[in-house]
Amino acid sequence: MNEEVEVLIVEDNPHDLEMTLRALRKHRLANHILTLSDGAAAADFLLARGAWEGRDTSNGPRVVFLDLKLPKLDGIEVLREVKADPRTRSIPIVIVTSSAEERDRVESYDLGVNSYVVKPIEFEAFARTIADLGFYWLAVNRPPRN
Repeated sequence: MNEEVEVLIVEDNPHDLEMTLRALRKHRLANHILTLSDGAAAADFLLARGAWEGRDTSNGPRVVFLDLKLPKLDGIEVLREVKADPRTRSIPIVIVTSSAEERDRVESYDLGVNSYVVKPIEFEAFARTIADLGFYWLAVNRPPRN
């Protein structure tokens, strides 16, 4: 994969994934979205290993929307690996999860997450939250140059 990934969405719930994609597309916030459904694939993509071995890590996504409860490798472990690697440490990672557990928030921030958002249950609130996140991270935020 050589084209730029603007948003990496790591979500195993098809309903939540579809709502996220719909909100981003409705507001035309990203042209290049990659979706993955498990944490191991996300870590491999971000760290350029496995199926993505040799991928240029300097061409990372502008933002990662990462669920916590994922198969193979949970979101906390993905966060731990990505933020520990100097090549990927500066990639903004936003936890988007149904977990409102204080321990999950504390551990996420301790590991360097850029934001922690609890998914709203109601569709319109969910769509607005995703649109706001997309607008901030893709239009307002100014990351450092690689």
